[in-house]
Amino acid sequence: MRRGLERAVIGRRVDGVVVTGKRTVRRQSPDDFVTALSGRKLSEAGRHGKFLLVGLDDGATLVAHLRMSGQLLLTSPASPLPAHTHVRIGLDDGTELRFVDPRTFGELFVAAGHGPSGLPVELAALGVDPVRERLTPARLARLLAGRRTSLKAALLDQHLIAGIGNLYADEILHRARLRPDRAAGSLDADESRRLARSIRAVLERAVELRGSSLRDARYVDLAGELGDYQRRHAVYGRAGEPCRRCGTPVERARLAGRSAHFCPSCQR
Repeated sequence: MRRGLERAVIGRRVDGVVVTGKRTVRRQSPDDFVTALSGRKLSEAGRHGKFLLVGLDDGATLVAHLRMSGQLLLTSPASPLPAHTHVRIGLDDGTELRFVDPRTFGELFVAAGHGPSGLPVELAALGVDPVRERLTPARLARLLAGRRTSLKAALLDQHLIAGIGNLYADEILHRARLRPDRAAGSLDADESRRLARSIRAVLERAVELRGSSLRDARYVDLAGELGDYQRRHAVYGRAGEPCRRCGTPVERARLAGRSAHFCPSCQR
């Protein structure tokens, strides 16, 4: 999504903004959101964890989070308006960015202030981004040291590591040969190395293949096209099917309130 924004909208100016879903811009009033965006030039496309960050020419940042069902689509204003379109941002080249979100968990807001890290102050509590920053085995070991929570829960904790969701946590732990119910603080040095490498490898490969689009087809890129990483899933969504590494049937369990898919044989 970040790469798509960088290619398609950076350098464009906002000609008009329409907000029809107040919950989508819940951090500020619709009028304040419209005022903050109108006439601004989109200067850069960034990301931290699951948040998209579009820099504006006045130093502010348009922040977007898709959450469970959000879509950010770039289209012609004349194209049919999808149901649950909550924000429309018109650009000076005649295109329109639309934020579509049936469940309304996603959000857009304009952040004016930035903290010491360079991120909007609203995102200051987020942990390290393992794609943008260097998550070394030693740094990962320090983050997990002494934690009794499960590895799966630790990977999903956005205050520790920003950007890993349920699906990718399963894929990362399978690649690292680690069970999701292991205590996060129980890893030795070799296991920390495997986990750190797996986090980066899985996320980078998923980005190259434009993400995972599941059966509900909610996740799409700016053009409405599906991702392709779902074809490479080793365990997620494959309960009962053979592990791609050892052939043992993949198991599915409930862990920390979420589903966890893993191989009971090659993950320890």
